[in-house]
Amino acid sequence: MKLTKLGHACVRLQQGDTTIVIDPGMFTEPDALAGADAVLITHEHFDHFVEGQLRAALEADPALRVWTNSAVAAQLDGVRQRVTVVGEGDAFEVGGLGVTVHGEWHAVIHPDIPRITNIGFTVGGRLFHPGDALTVPPLPVDTLLVPTGTPWSKASELIDYVREVKPAHAIGIHEAVLSEVGQQLFGRLLGEGGPGTGAPLRQLAAGEQVDLG
Repeated sequence: MKLTKLGHACVRLQQGDTTIVIDPGMFTEPDALAGADAVLITHEHFDHFVEGQLRAALEADPALRVWTNSAVAAQLDGVRQRVTVVGEGDAFEVGGLGVTVHGEWHAVIHPDIPRITNIGFTVGGRLFHPGDALTVPPLPVDTLLVPTGTPWSKASELIDYVREVKPAHAIGIHEAVLSEVGQQLFGRLLGEGGPGTGAPLRQLAAGEQVDLG
């Protein structure tokens, strides 16, 4: 499986002839959905989902399909036949690549801000994208995507999250709101300069690709 970072919380996963894109939002490269077989969306916030962008991709490619939660699906009237609503515990396949769904709620930003639904996706039994939550997948994963620049988390929580999941590899996402210095700080705290997680954080530039083996 190959992973390409497409900006902020968006990644492209490729295995064989199957291509999956997760969370193409406002900070994602315009061609993020080109050639994708499936789009997985964790929740409705603009940095993970842009209705117009997704509709344009669906219009351009009649074979493209979407899996997401009910809140996002409700905004896609007119193309709902190509959208599958999924939630905690569901499983499906894209081109023979298995996907399971975990989690229910977005992390708490502030008690006075209503919470929205959020789901995470395990792809191929090997990689977990949690969206905007620190959901622990029920089975071990080799690669964990870690949301670093968020309005709801702090470094100690992220360190403990990686420790609890125990992945072999941790890759940073959700960093568009961090300055370059901020990214370096989180990279250090979740890497060799911190107390240790067992899987030092790797930070990828937009467009950078890694082979997950």
